[in-house]
Amino acid sequence: MVREKINELYLSVPSFFKCPISMDVMRSPVSLCTGVTYDRSSIQQWLDSGHNTCPATMQVLNSTDIVPNLTLRRLIHFWADSDLLCPRSHASFNNHLAIESIKKLISHEETDELLLDSLLRIVELAKSSEEGREYLANLEGFLPMMARILKSSNEIEVVELVVTALDLILITKGVKDRLKNINFDDAFFSPFSFVLQKGNLDARINTARVLKSLAEFDNDYRREIAEQNGLLNELCRLTSTVTNQTAIDVGLAALIAISTFRPAKKELVRLGIVRTAGTILYGSEYTVTVMEKAMKVLEMVSTSTEGRASISEDAKCISGVVQRLMKVSTAATENGIVVIWSVCCLSRDRSAQETAMRSNGLTKVLLVMQSNCSAIVRQMCKDLVKVFRVNSKSCLASYETRTTHITPC
Repeated sequence: MVREKINELYLSVPSFFKCPISMDVMRSPVSLCTGVTYDRSSIQQWLDSGHNTCPATMQVLNSTDIVPNLTLRRLIHFWADSDLLCPRSHASFNNHLAIESIKKLISHEETDELLLDSLLRIVELAKSSEEGREYLANLEGFLPMMARILKSSNEIEVVELVVTALDLILITKGVKDRLKNINFDDAFFSPFSFVLQKGNLDARINTARVLKSLAEFDNDYRREIAEQNGLLNELCRLTSTVTNQTAIDVGLAALIAISTFRPAKKELVRLGIVRTAGTILYGSEYTVTVMEKAMKVLEMVSTSTEGRASISEDAKCISGVVQRLMKVSTAATENGIVVIWSVCCLSRDRSAQETAMRSNGLTKVLLVMQSNCSAIVRQMCKDLVKVFRVNSKSCLASYETRTTHITPC
């Protein structure tokens, strides 16, 4: 009789709950870019062994990123808790259930086995409404509890869910005051590097947004992040090794928020941010917001000696900056002028001057002068015109700034 019940139970398992590799019910379903879902441990072992194909379809993978299938996980959880497996009443997700789980976590009553499910409930509550996010942000002990989980867990799924929840909650008004009870030490920030290294793309994007939010809250947070071993490197890698425009945009935004201190700018230069930003500006496949942030990053590092030297040595970067003047946004135009002025006038680098001239820099600067730019930028433009006139062999060498006007093409 027991064997019959077991066989009956086995046959009742929905086929799409089973991992195509292990054929067991999935504990942590994740999807590949092909759309096929596997249990995380099984597919990770497959990828780690050197395979670059989808086991079920044998299709070559364009990306090895894995994305948690939270909907399927929830369905499996509901099925596992249903009367078929456990003869008791079952309640679907609701705010009351989520709140009870959260309170158990705060009071350390929740078991490790139910931790992932409780975090899923938190994420669902945070996604559900502004009221849900405000409740979580203002719940006594909630943010310290999330920090505690972040510091104590070495499971990528747990850390990804905590980061996702924080990304949703940190935008809530008044949350900054609640962060005062959190110790922002190495143990807090190490998991962020872990997610940026090993997490799926969505989790990496969420991580960059969380770091940006924290950096914008307080100078001390900003300094802690900048000094955390490996974080700047991972953010730079996010902006240079993926093609996803959102990931690049968010990664650059985080770097801009974090890297206001000279040591951080110096480290960014060492990590190759000038080449990355130059490639973005020189290319044609990037969005306006991405190019605007790339120009801002260059403007930031151009205030350092190391940054100016790196920009001067990168002809592609200088050409990209000149080409994008007047073509992105007012802010990008002014930042671009600062970059060109820094290497051509402040550093007086001859190779940078020649590269800017070959890229039609004189004409572009004259156009900026006629635009509605700030007084400081207009003065920089005048300085650049003087430098370019000295080096120019064209008829524009006789340009008189007070009388001549150039009509934009």
